[in-house]
Amino acid sequence: MSPVRRALPEDAAEVLRLRQVMIDSLSPADGSGGGPVDWHAESLPTLRERLSEPDGDFAAFVVDHPERPGALAALVVGTIEYRIGRAGNPRGTIGYVFSVATDPDARRRGYARAGMDALLAWFRARGAVRVQLTASPDAAPLYASLGFRPKPDPLMELPL
Repeated sequence: MSPVRRALPEDAAEVLRLRQVMIDSLSPADGSGGGPVDWHAESLPTLRERLSEPDGDFAAFVVDHPERPGALAALVVGTIEYRIGRAGNPRGTIGYVFSVATDPDARRRGYARAGMDALLAWFRARGAVRVQLTASPDAAPLYASLGFRPKPDPLMELPL
């Protein structure tokens, strides 16, 4: 398996491509079919900037595509969010996973799991005591196998 690595600014276009793969899998009715769409050009400069901040509250982990040089096989992205502290989380630090995607021709190789492991380690290193995400029905078994539990709504949570 290709090693998971932190995404770099030069990965930004591929990160957007894989994000579009995820978006299209959730709501294919927009007709974009995974190709370039108008928002990509506007998003690209901000994404490059965020990917150049290794100590910020945003992290993207990727796996290089083993058969297509220059392409990414998988993407996992999350943020650290601050919420006013409470019992069990006095610092108010929560991780949120908002984008997990694997290129259709690279699925079932463990890339999403490896990326999630890297992202969860990043959350732990930054003091997050729980991680939240919204799971599609297809992805829920992966998250459950990592310890996430369903909540009353589509949100799932992993105590760290």
